[in-house]
Amino acid sequence: MALWAQMTPRLQYLPTQTLNELYPDSFPLDVRHYLASWIEEQRWETFDVDNMEQEPQARRLLDQMVHLLQEVAQLNPNVVERVKLQHISRNLSVFQPQPMQLVRTVRDILRKERHLLAQAVSTNPLFLQYFTSTDVDNLVLKVLEIQNCRQTLHQLQEDLNWEKQEMETIQGQNELDPQHSDQVARQTRIQQLEYNYSVCAKKRVQLLHEALCALEQCQSCLILRIKSWRWEQHRATIGVHFDDNLGPLQTWCEQLLGVNGNLRQELMLVKRDHGGAEFHTLQESLAHLLQTLIQSSLVVDKQPPQVIKTQSKFSTTVRYLLGEKMAPGKPVLLKAQIITEAQARNLGHENVGELINSTAILEHNTSSKSTCATFRNMSIRKIKRADRKGSESVTEEKFALLFTTEITITGCETPYSIQAISLPVVVIVHGSQEINAMATIIWDCAFSEPNRIPFIVPERVPWKQMCEALSSKFMSEVQTQRCLDRYNLHFLAQKIFDQPDISEDFSNMPVSWAQFNKEVLPGRNFTFWQWFEGVMDLTKKCLRDYWSDGLIFGFIGKQHLHVILQNKPSGTFLLRFSDSEIGGITIAYVGPTDNGGRKIQNIQPFTKKDLDSAGLGDRIRDINCITHVYPDLPKNEVFKKFFTGIGDQGSSTASIPTETPMDMYGQPMSNVYGSNMCVLIII
Repeated sequence: MALWAQMTPRLQYLPTQTLNELYPDSFPLDVRHYLASWIEEQRWETFDVDNMEQEPQARRLLDQMVHLLQEVAQLNPNVVERVKLQHISRNLSVFQPQPMQLVRTVRDILRKERHLLAQAVSTNPLFLQYFTSTDVDNLVLKVLEIQNCRQTLHQLQEDLNWEKQEMETIQGQNELDPQHSDQVARQTRIQQLEYNYSVCAKKRVQLLHEALCALEQCQSCLILRIKSWRWEQHRATIGVHFDDNLGPLQTWCEQLLGVNGNLRQELMLVKRDHGGAEFHTLQESLAHLLQTLIQSSLVVDKQPPQVIKTQSKFSTTVRYLLGEKMAPGKPVLLKAQIITEAQARNLGHENVGELINSTAILEHNTSSKSTCATFRNMSIRKIKRADRKGSESVTEEKFALLFTTEITITGCETPYSIQAISLPVVVIVHGSQEINAMATIIWDCAFSEPNRIPFIVPERVPWKQMCEALSSKFMSEVQTQRCLDRYNLHFLAQKIFDQPDISEDFSNMPVSWAQFNKEVLPGRNFTFWQWFEGVMDLTKKCLRDYWSDGLIFGFIGKQHLHVILQNKPSGTFLLRFSDSEIGGITIAYVGPTDNGGRKIQNIQPFTKKDLDSAGLGDRIRDINCITHVYPDLPKNEVFKKFFTGIGDQGSSTASIPTETPMDMYGQPMSNVYGSNMCVLIII
């Protein structure tokens, strides 16, 4: 019910249209509310909605849901609400012919709720900062108020005891005169003290309840923020901004631990004074909050590489946010093991790989005030793989590292078992698998939802989401502030969807994992991701400054290329990434034809190997048949800072591999223009 508890306070701020889309007529908000716990306990994500063999299981869930809703209706004292729930339970019969549709509906609702919560956190970080600084301070003040109330009660009790003793003395001296003025005054005083004591005692209990509610709210927000931090860390893989500073969260954890300890102490004193089952319930609530806080404070600070090659060293760091509160004594040893995706869903403890150097001690660093276990030389010696489905390859199989230990907190008698799980990793045995493994990780990081069941990820996403991921990853990988523009992204859409002549908006067209990195591109022997990754690698290693300065047009199709160059004078050129070769950049330019006309031509692509021997600037300088970079900038001015002074300036054939020149239609063409030769090939 944790998800619904987080959603409930936000419902009032959602637009009516969003609410209607989130909870359709077939599955209204009332069902989500009344059956919240049961709904979140079911394993909706494990269903294969296209597998009809699972229909009986889906029908059983439907029957349970109807039965539970009818029970809730019978127990509801509100007649109107009771009739309404009975009506809803009957309407659920719409799912009887297709029970899998119920699974789809509930699964989509839960996914959308998680997405909305993640958006609330990521788009409004000021809310969390305000909550931290203000509400925790108010909580601390409330605890102080309880302590002051206790001290007041103690003082009232002492005053009352004194007055009663004095009353007994006066009564002994004035046995024959019960209406003696001193005796009456004392009696009035005692009654007033007893009344004040009663009021203060009630206030003390009320404050305890209020403080417990406030603590629950603060801690829920803290845990949500820790989860958000982990999700932001996950998204950083594709270049999304991530603030890795855990200091504020650690302070927050420590404050709530201190409040919990103070409240437990105050509750023990109240229970001693008053007893009662009510305080036992409060005590259990505080104990549960304490356990949750202690277990939620272990985080993977520095993630292991998400593509790990067996027999290779790697490192990772796990941090405990309550490290300064650990009980002194024997060292706390953290153990790592590798688990499958299925085990990650249930946090199973069977090690499916052989890890070397898989233990580390939690050590406190006084200068950084952090308590971390650093695994410096970990390695996977071997891995046991699960049975794969259909055409699934080893580079699509996801694992994770599970870190476990037992920890004792000062002031707590029993140790707590705690654990943390890493982001998903793909294990490879050869470097040739790395690019495909990274595709699995990129897809997972870009399109997984917050609070998902590990490691569920959609098979298809809208192209606009893919655009954001590709541009963000490109900027991050190349280390540039220049993103992919709409022309670049449109060409990429045409390429992945194999629709080069379509100029429509691709934004909402679904793109699949298979199109991303399973199916080879038409007429090629590589996938979209393999080609795109090759471009990123070339740009990062050889072309970063050219790209950042806007000198590379980049991703552009031949149709668009001809539109923007067709009316330009001979010698006008632009730089574009090769469409046919992985990791290549080519020069498209306007050149003369034999009959005095103009033709758009492409020079054979330069690869990293070519650019390592002579830089792009020098190559551009040494080709005389190109003079102005699009739209009309003299190349010697624009590229001057990239010239090294080495090369055959003035020779139009310098550094260009000899190939049979071809025109844009693939026909042989003359390579002689007066005294200059320019070797060309259409890409």
